Amino acid sequence: MSFFKSFAASLLAWVIGVAVLIIGSVSVMVGALLSMESSQKPIEKNTILYIDLNEAIIDSPLCSPLSTIDAANLSVSESLTLVKALAAIDYAATDPNIKGICISLVNKDNTNIANLEELRKALLRFKSSGKFIVAYSNSYSQYEYYLSSVADNIVLNPEGGLDWRGVGLSTIFYKGLLDKLDIEVVIFRPTVCKYKSAVEPYFLTKMSEANRKQNEALANSIWNSICDDISEVRNISKEMLMQSARDMSIVFAEDALRVGMIDAVAHEDYMNTLYDGYGVERNDMGLHNTITFGEYASLIDCNTLTTSVGNEPYAMNSLVAIIYADGQIVDGNLYEDNSVYGSRLATELRQARLDEDTKAVVLRVNSPGGSALASEVAWREMVLLQQVKPVVVSMGSMAASGGYYISAPADYIFADNTTLTGSIGVFGMIPNINNFLRYRLGITIDGVGTSPAALGMSLLEPLSNEQKAFITKGVDRVYTTFTSHVAEGRNMSIEEVYNVAEGRVWSGVMGKECGLVDAIGGINEAIGKAVELADIANNYTIYEFVAPLTPFEEWLNSFGTQYATLLGLDFNIYGKELCSMIEEVPVVFTTQGIQTLHPGNLKIEF
Repeated sequence: MSFFKSFAASLLAWVIGVAVLIIGSVSVMVGALLSMESSQKPIEKNTILYIDLNEAIIDSPLCSPLSTIDAANLSVSESLTLVKALAAIDYAATDPNIKGICISLVNKDNTNIANLEELRKALLRFKSSGKFIVAYSNSYSQYEYYLSSVADNIVLNPEGGLDWRGVGLSTIFYKGLLDKLDIEVVIFRPTVCKYKSAVEPYFLTKMSEANRKQNEALANSIWNSICDDISEVRNISKEMLMQSARDMSIVFAEDALRVGMIDAVAHEDYMNTLYDGYGVERNDMGLHNTITFGEYASLIDCNTLTTSVGNEPYAMNSLVAIIYADGQIVDGNLYEDNSVYGSRLATELRQARLDEDTKAVVLRVNSPGGSALASEVAWREMVLLQQVKPVVVSMGSMAASGGYYISAPADYIFADNTTLTGSIGVFGMIPNINNFLRYRLGITIDGVGTSPAALGMSLLEPLSNEQKAFITKGVDRVYTTFTSHVAEGRNMSIEEVYNVAEGRVWSGVMGKECGLVDAIGGINEAIGKAVELADIANNYTIYEFVAPLTPFEEWLNSFGTQYATLLGLDFNIYGKELCSMIEEVPVVFTTQGIQTLHPGNLKIEF
């Protein structure tokens, strides 16, 4: 007994020691960041705003600030919500201290292509103010070049290159692995949902013809939009851009200069000559004043943007509430990064509906869908909200399947050109690991019950015919409900919905053409539409919903607003993007219930 007491005491001492170490480490960061806060200076005159996207551009504010702390390096990762990033660029257009912008990307993985599209539009608005935009890179990826193409002068290192090759979509298939493990996956989907490809990796070894057809259409739509945008600002033909990708003729800096994709081949110090040419005065040290995007966004005063938390009352008069559906839709009532809990989202929508000061709502959807039941719970609150207040949906990189389910009741839907949307379909998927256990591990299962179904559905036993019929009825019922909701919300006949459903995924451009989307635009356009519908253009404040903080997070937050921002209490690292090549755990073993889910391992190569 004394041994266990000794062990318990040692374990408790270890836990306390680790806690003290963590608190001490946080205190070190507190001191360092507070010293940074105290040393911050106002924006100087003749300053150049550097956009390098070191900060992750995310859709929704964070759930947990601890996700931004790298304990191993005692460092904090910075991030900006898209709303804040766009507001910073728009503010810079009228800021007399900002002379121009330099785009110099160093981390291309910190935002998705739809957010990049919205940042690009904000840069074009900035450019219309008469201020300059320049861009420099040692080497341009397509991703980097797309954003940089808005610049008046694009400069590339003499030994650098431009990776110009088009857009591709790929999927990993698990069927061969499952066969080797003697694991059977039973698939349930309506026969009409031939495009519902989320289940294909588990019973096929390559894309079905229907899936290949839709992916080719998606890739072509996204590539057309990108080439159209670049052609317009660079005054070079779309046909040349596409042909150059097909024959891979743009390799070196000289190739890009020859076709007009860049303006100069030079080293980075050449940028000082450009700044001088734009009349940017140097400081007393003979250098040009610069400020990073994250620093600038933390310093500016956006009077029309406020961020509040949890269940605190809305403190302004005419509010436009931004509510986020960011991540896979799951059942429950929790807050968690990269997940949309259906009951929690319903609660947020209900709060906005019942609050007298909230005059309109923008729902920002960046979701591949998920649980059909959780989607239904949120859908109902969307319907109730739309009956009493204007509600506008802004679709991010993906608003597909369950993401479209919750969007359908909105008064107006905006999508970016590159948004993946639609996927109006449903599936069920039950794996059976009985043979794996029996023949690979030597494990068998036995039991009794008052009826054949008494033990429920299990991964350990094959499904009976009655169980298969039961699931099939549920899948068909959800598809009927889903398509009916879309018909009602979009004022379409059920036949019109069937024509664009079947689980097919559309780009934003294609979604507008087939009636699933009202207009191409980003979150700024969605806010503008909400303001218009609510008739509050002369007096409104934007409100971003933020999850309530835990007591420990409140303690961190007590160090001050500026420190809270630096530590990540206002913004969250978005985590892995929607198209991570390999899921940590294949969805076949983690999904519960009937799903309205877009394929999670679809990889967009750009």
